[in-house]
Amino acid sequence: MSLNVDSAAVAFTFKGGMLPMTVMELSSADPERIRQQLAGKLSQSPAFFQHTPVVLSVEKLDEPHLALERICAVCRDHKLLPVAVRGGPEPVRQSAWALGLGWFPPVEEGRGRILESVSSAPVHEVIPEEIASEAEMPALATRLYRGTVRSGQQVSASEGDLVVIGAVNAGAEVLAAGSIHVYGALRGRALAGIHGNIQAGIYCRELEAELLSVAGNYKRSEDIDPQLSGRPAEVHFTKEQLEIKPLV
Repeated sequence: MSLNVDSAAVAFTFKGGMLPMTVMELSSADPERIRQQLAGKLSQSPAFFQHTPVVLSVEKLDEPHLALERICAVCRDHKLLPVAVRGGPEPVRQSAWALGLGWFPPVEEGRGRILESVSSAPVHEVIPEEIASEAEMPALATRLYRGTVRSGQQVSASEGDLVVIGAVNAGAEVLAAGSIHVYGALRGRALAGIHGNIQAGIYCRELEAELLSVAGNYKRSEDIDPQLSGRPAEVHFTKEQLEIKPLV
């Protein structure tokens, strides 16, 4: 007895798409210098380093024989996942392929944006009215950011809550030691409780986030209930999982 197999059955399709991706632009080829800087970044924002895919940009380096394997190992040691290399001469491209990484040609001048902390933006500190006693945990200042957090920008509150009076665009990132409040559309990445505060939360008027995280527990856009898309929402870590529900 023979079985008829549909030879025209489609196993997969190729689709073009624009996915949010962090570019790690290298200005040094020394793996130990990279390790030291990553260790410092990890201590500041541990929730960011949760197996985040990165593209290693080597366009600023003049290193035909880059220690690419060692650099990738340093990244993985700090929970970053190199997926591709951008730029570099032919030996670098061949090394990337040998390591199972993709390779992109150099970006055109002026096209790239630095993922940076927006220190020049207008910032005001709001001190809570009810201040804890000295015997309790000291009150932490809230950072208030007015305006749109644009793609490629990062705004953070390393000690307290972060309040954004505006939108967070796709490709942008907001981080806070405490809670995050977005008085607009949240389309980028929001990481609350970056130092492990499981009491932190995320609140927004319009939920379209690429990634949500509280104390290192995260959900990506595809894991969010479509019924919550575009609606006011709040996010908390409850019963060992991230809970997202309508904000009422």
